[in-house]
Amino acid sequence: MDRAQQLTEFLQTRRARLSPDEAGATTFGGRRRVPGLRREELALLAGVSVDYYTRLEQGRARNVSADILDAVARALRLDADETAHLHNLAQPGAVRKRPSRPQQVGPEMRQALEALTTAPAYLIGRRLDVLGWNELARLLVADFPALPAAERNMARLVFLDDAARDLYPDWESKARDTVANLRFDAGRHPDDPLLAALVGELSLHSADFRRLWAGHAVRGKTRGRKRFAHPLVGELALDYVAMRAPDDPDLTMMIYSAPAGSDAATALQLLAGLAAPADPRTLPSRT
Repeated sequence: MDRAQQLTEFLQTRRARLSPDEAGATTFGGRRRVPGLRREELALLAGVSVDYYTRLEQGRARNVSADILDAVARALRLDADETAHLHNLAQPGAVRKRPSRPQQVGPEMRQALEALTTAPAYLIGRRLDVLGWNELARLLVADFPALPAAERNMARLVFLDDAARDLYPDWESKARDTVANLRFDAGRHPDDPLLAALVGELSLHSADFRRLWAGHAVRGKTRGRKRFAHPLVGELALDYVAMRAPDDPDLTMMIYSAPAGSDAATALQLLAGLAAPADPRTLPSRT
């Protein structure tokens, strides 16, 4: 994926979503031909020249300082994830180079995953690849060991597997989060050919993915709540938290749980009763 094009489209979509009134910008009058802020208005708010901002948005600015990027982010009212994404795209020297080796799951992460017997958990790596899971995650989310290794990917499951629309009652919300997570990875690894191939595959086969990808939403994996409609235990709302591996910023453990005594907690207990003993072979060490 072309980094300069990503930067251009990201800044354009962020300008388009912010009206002059919301931004507190002084308009230049006349009929507006574009939605949201004009380049001139954004440059004024960020305290840079129109020419400089134009070169930045077109991916032609060199050696952009962090202070200028932070000023643009404040003018656009970007959140922390969007600001980090802007820095990744505009400062290519700070972006990690193309990964040279497949991701490895260390023994500590394997041990932590296997120890979780009452909470569904799985490991997400680059490109939203699923690198490991416990038995509850297999029963709740997908039968990962039955899938070919290349198909163990959350974006593929959400957009290319019809079962996902039944599993997630709020499928549109799940789809938006998935695309935003993938965009965040794209900013960190713009030269990853496997990521480019995945985006191409999803764009070819899913109109919903194309629509959401064009929005350039960005979000890191953090915490929240997801609803599931499970064929065996019914509907349950689970809280999730993302725990990043200390030695690999691209490896995250997603853990789902429910408040004690809740209907969702009871459903998880029923699901745990169906779980088989953990099999280390279901915890692959690489993509």
